Amino acid sequence: MEIGFFFWPYHVALVRAMAEAADTLGYDMVGIADTPGIAMDPWVATTLLAEGVRRARVAVCVTNLVTRHPAVAAASIASVDLLAPGRALLGVGVGHSGTRNLGAASLPAGELGEGVTFIKELLRGRPASYHGGTAHLPWVKRPSPVFLAASHPRSLKAAGAHADGVFINYGLAADNVVESESVVVRAARAASRDPDQIEIWQIACLDCSADGNASRRKIGAILAFVSAYVMGGGDLARRGVPAEHRAALLELRRRYSPRPGEADAALVTELGLFDYLSRRLAICGTPEECLAQVRAAQAAGVRRLMFSVSLAVDPVATVRLFGEKVLPAVRS
Repeated sequence: MEIGFFFWPYHVALVRAMAEAADTLGYDMVGIADTPGIAMDPWVATTLLAEGVRRARVAVCVTNLVTRHPAVAAASIASVDLLAPGRALLGVGVGHSGTRNLGAASLPAGELGEGVTFIKELLRGRPASYHGGTAHLPWVKRPSPVFLAASHPRSLKAAGAHADGVFINYGLAADNVVESESVVVRAARAASRDPDQIEIWQIACLDCSADGNASRRKIGAILAFVSAYVMGGGDLARRGVPAEHRAALLELRRRYSPRPGEADAALVTELGLFDYLSRRLAICGTPEECLAQVRAAQAAGVRRLMFSVSLAVDPVATVRLFGEKVLPAVRS
């Protein structure tokens, strides 16, 4: 199993500590999230990360094509590749906090494929057109992979049809994994692509600490944040949500904040959603508990895990403890 993590780059020292942990402990990928209303600029942070990481892949996980023009995103990831040759990866999504906290609308999922195709052409060093304009990046040394972040059918289909890989945020239970990955596979085949050439990573929230109860108390904030876009506000039955949790999830979506904090953690508990959301969307607790949950995800069909650690009790300590105690056991 390949395992990586991504985080909100709150400050320079955090980025450097995460780079050191990623390489020292043997993570396969480390990424920076684009959420400028919450943390520092992702491209500055990714540059710092690329300078500090010598082995793991370096990802922007993820940016969007609303506040970042796709030609600029292409040039940026090609620049990162000069610092981390052959290890840079661009993740793109519709927006969420990266757009909402700046007062912008998310990109319609139906437009993701066009943006990804445009970026991939530019990264091959060829001229490409987008929304009536043509761009060219003749200086690019090699094409970095372009992934889509996807939780809903339209974005999953776009990933299968156009992207080099996909970060799926839908759930770690066996039915969640089968449902989400099958959409990607069907879309790839419909586009005459080999599904095995599309790299699939499942996203989950991670909080690993010696005090499992502290991790469980804290992780509610990111569960509220993530579930708001994973589940959406539409037909929750079609999102695999059991009937007994649907009303509470709609209320959570109405009340949560895109700048998550303690109030959101309390809200998840208040609405009786913690057990359900943590089982579906998270790995949390002591190292022993986390190991059991990762093995359950493996048994459910997960081959690659990308962890969100931004709101852990201590993000650096979580990455280090998981890397020291859980990663070796998973790989043995």
